[in-house]
Amino acid sequence: MSDVVALGEVMLRFDPGEGRIRTARTFQIWEGGGEYNVARGLRRCFGLRTAVVTALADNQVGRLVEDLILQGGVDTSLIRWVPDDGIGRTARNGLNFVERGYGIRGAVGVSDRANTAVSQLRKGDVDWDAVFSPGPRWFHTGGVFAGLSDTTVDVADEAMAAARRHGVTVSYDPNYRPSLWAGRGGADAAREVDLRLARHADVVVGALGLAGPYPGAVRVAADEVPDALVEVAAVLPQAEVLATTLRDVPSAGVNDWSSAAWSPRTGFVRGLQLPGLHVLDRIGSGDGFAAGLIYALLTLGGDEAGPARRAAPVADLDTAGLSRALAYGTAHGALTMTTPGDVSMASLAEVEALMAGGSAAVRR
Repeated sequence: MSDVVALGEVMLRFDPGEGRIRTARTFQIWEGGGEYNVARGLRRCFGLRTAVVTALADNQVGRLVEDLILQGGVDTSLIRWVPDDGIGRTARNGLNFVERGYGIRGAVGVSDRANTAVSQLRKGDVDWDAVFSPGPRWFHTGGVFAGLSDTTVDVADEAMAAARRHGVTVSYDPNYRPSLWAGRGGADAAREVDLRLARHADVVVGALGLAGPYPGAVRVAADEVPDALVEVAAVLPQAEVLATTLRDVPSAGVNDWSSAAWSPRTGFVRGLQLPGLHVLDRIGSGDGFAAGLIYALLTLGGDEAGPARRAAPVADLDTAGLSRALAYGTAHGALTMTTPGDVSMASLAEVEALMAGGSAAVRR
């Protein structure tokens, strides 16, 4: 039985290291995907049992992705395998080429993911009652999966509704990707989908992505964050927690990194602040934040740490509990940026040391 189930695409990431995609001769490979990264972080850093619901074409590339998922400790039993036709005419596996960026040159992602096996999932393909009957405590999905095709939004809607029927806490990350919506209604269509799905969620991660009339319409200054989260709360009255990362980018290698959240009980809460954070690879840091936040909400509760509650662990969260959750998320997201690849290589001890004000001094 898993503690956390995630729904999303898992791609094969090609990383040219310090070089450029267009001049690379070798790549290092990783697995990655917005929703999957959360499940992997919860497993490898925080020790929770996690599973991913996805689909892969059954060929050598798909089996490589599976092997990488297995190395991350995430349960693969919920993967839907689609027969391979030899050339990917009917279904294929997603590829993602990523430059980390350096100095004035920002990070770049070039995804090759049209017509993937997971983008063809349809409502009814997954037996969600069977997924949730064993008793997972948390379900996570997001706008990356929902934006893959015209059918995946219905799958996400079906999954989130089933999770709520089974008393499972639901989180959603809008995670807008312009490339997924180009030619399909753009930011306006993405906003419509996000609001439809976020209304199923107890916890919305990346909630500032829902401020303004459409994704990217407004840039929220630091002093405007409290009002912006209240604005989002007005359109998502069922949400128990609205959380967001806060990032300023003086350069690709140095970011000012922080977080904030709002809940009906606590109001606005400011998270751990890490100015001048040195960044090796920022891709996946928001997912690292989500993993740390979810871990804390599942396992730490309110004023006193203790065993996770079975249902709605966020409903009566107090200020201390929300502050602690933001600290876990912010620290884990920061550590995720210090290593290459989408996925976290941090340990729980490292996260808690950073939360306590730990330094980068040599440990022997």
